[in-house]
Amino acid sequence: MLFNSFEFLLYFPAVCLLYFLLPSLKSRNIWLLIASYYFYMCWEPIYALLIMGSTLITYFCGRYVEQLKAQPKKQKLILTLSLIVNFGILFLFKYYNFINESIYALLDMLHVRWEVPNLTILLPVGISFYTFQAVGYTIDIYRGKLAAEKNFITYALFVSFFPQLVAGPIERATNLLPQFHKKHLFNYQNAIEGIKLMLWGFFMKLCIGDMLSDYVDAVYNNVPNHNGTSFILATIFFTFQIYCDFGGYSNIAIGAAKFMGFNLMENFHRPYFAYSIKDFWRRWHISLSSWFADYVYIPLGGNRVKQGRHLFNLFITFLVSGIWHGANWTFVLWGALHGTYQIAENLFRKYIYNPMQTSWWSKAFSMLCCFTMVAFAWIFFRANTVHDAFDIIHKIFTDHGPIFIDKSVFVNGFLGLTILLLKDFKDEFGWKLNFMHSKWGIVRYASVVGIICYILLFGALSGGSFLYFQF
Repeated sequence: MLFNSFEFLLYFPAVCLLYFLLPSLKSRNIWLLIASYYFYMCWEPIYALLIMGSTLITYFCGRYVEQLKAQPKKQKLILTLSLIVNFGILFLFKYYNFINESIYALLDMLHVRWEVPNLTILLPVGISFYTFQAVGYTIDIYRGKLAAEKNFITYALFVSFFPQLVAGPIERATNLLPQFHKKHLFNYQNAIEGIKLMLWGFFMKLCIGDMLSDYVDAVYNNVPNHNGTSFILATIFFTFQIYCDFGGYSNIAIGAAKFMGFNLMENFHRPYFAYSIKDFWRRWHISLSSWFADYVYIPLGGNRVKQGRHLFNLFITFLVSGIWHGANWTFVLWGALHGTYQIAENLFRKYIYNPMQTSWWSKAFSMLCCFTMVAFAWIFFRANTVHDAFDIIHKIFTDHGPIFIDKSVFVNGFLGLTILLLKDFKDEFGWKLNFMHSKWGIVRYASVVGIICYILLFGALSGGSFLYFQF
């Protein structure tokens, strides 16, 4: 079930209504668990067995890891088995065919036969998200940061909570699990704030993300017939498409949870106002970047080691992040490029120049440089193949001409982008200008009605999927 679907407009109010009507905490959690599994099974019912399997494995492993505190070797063995099984399932469904095809291509170059067949399986939606969330829970118990959850229903709900099930935010058990132990009463302020977040998420998704995707797809899916000028514009459009698509999803998820009284972590914090690549990753997909920091970067040694090893740790972390995003060499190169950015930025600031960014023009210049580097990296993320990516880059630097025009995208897309950038600019620099959060009631109501009308009039209401569902 998609957030941007008619089914969800019926599903969400029904779930919330019954949730608040049920008398006990236990009955509410059972209802939310049933509703969450129904939400997931709307894509492919059989894959509910996978999320249930991951839930059972990490639940019992968490219990055993806690019980074996006095036996660290056995404790570590249980944790290792949990990681192997969970990541093994992820590898089988997401990476097996990619690895198999890569081996075939390599051996074919060496004139060696490789006849291992691919698997004819679909990628379960959201598998990377709920796997990381469940694995993080087990690791936190092993580290002593968290007590194992005794109630299986509560833990199963933590893994499958429908607002953030298929595309995050990737929640930490220390934040979300305790919230399922509280009986949330209907709260008018939570409901209003949740609706506003959801509306803004729908605006980002339907009026910008989906609108820009038409132009981006037309250009990136037809590389031979477009020039560098069109690819520059398509890349800039994709830079905002992916932000509005994924940031929009996150806002809808956070808003839906907020309506019911649950607080999910912020996932995007105006990323294109970042002054550096390091700052960008503090603002972009925060739940994932912090997950990699805690469970990959820091265990490798983080920055508590010699400089060479520190830079190596940075590169490996971002390389793994690229691999997480998809089974394609384009994602590997995207992650490697961001790892290279981090290394270059560290060395530049240490040995050449560390700007203080005290003036407005130095801040603006830093933001422009960061935006350009991030947008360039998105070429690899969006391109269908590595060959396409390098063709696009070659055309950007050598082949320019008349730009490909799509009037509806240009008019509606630019209008939506203008509204987005004004809001982000206002929030970033603290402008005292509020609309949906104005102290004047008439301004608040007019803003809410206005954004609903805008979505209905100019939004792409065809029910397109979210980009990050493929991850």
